[in-house]
Amino acid sequence: MIDNSSLYRYDHDVPLIVPEVNADAIFGYKKKNIIANPNCSTAQMVVALKPLHDRATIKRVVVATYQSVSGAGKEGMDELWNQTKAIYNPTDNVPPSKFAKQIAFNVIPQIDVFLDSGETKEEWKMVAETKKILDPKIKVTATCVRVPVFVGHSEAINIEFEEFLDWQEAQDILRESPGIMLIDKREPGGYITPIECVGEYATYVSRVRQDSTIDNGLSLWCVSDNLRKGAALNAVQIAELLGQKCLKKG
Repeated sequence: MIDNSSLYRYDHDVPLIVPEVNADAIFGYKKKNIIANPNCSTAQMVVALKPLHDRATIKRVVVATYQSVSGAGKEGMDELWNQTKAIYNPTDNVPPSKFAKQIAFNVIPQIDVFLDSGETKEEWKMVAETKKILDPKIKVTATCVRVPVFVGHSEAINIEFEEFLDWQEAQDILRESPGIMLIDKREPGGYITPIECVGEYATYVSRVRQDSTIDNGLSLWCVSDNLRKGAALNAVQIAELLGQKCLKKG
């Protein structure tokens, strides 16, 4: 079974899979016959991090997410739509219901519930899942924000490596990596925004640049359709991997 909920993601006997990152882990777990799909914001981030980690070994990641309302389901999308209409019709009043505060023309620095640490559960998920999927040694800190976008999650990612990695080499690596589309021109509009990734399969990376505040740092911008790579597409890719294994055996 390929499970798209969060129920089994942190079970030690269940693999948490992003095919471009840890496909081989599918075949190392046999106790429960369940494969978990990761959180949408984690999925796109680890696709972007994996090839860079293979080259220079990531020590620490600082990520700020800009997550669309579709991550909260139909109710979240309806709330953004209705509140936006109400802005232009003073007789209407659409108070927050799905979200803690008004989402139209606003940003909300809370996704899921707050934990005792001060993190939200969404932020904790990104930490725990990155460690399980990519490397338990990587330190991750996240700030997850809901934004008034219908579909498409964006992330500003700052990466510290064990060794130096030039931004141009990083571009070359990302350009040739599976599941990634590099759109990175240092000119107005030479990057991808959420509206352009809707309906697409790729994880888009833009704004790759050196972080001069540390010895071995890069910053980048990452955008993906959270309903596809963040959910349905990733599950289909897992199923395809399993199918390929069955064909080899057959």
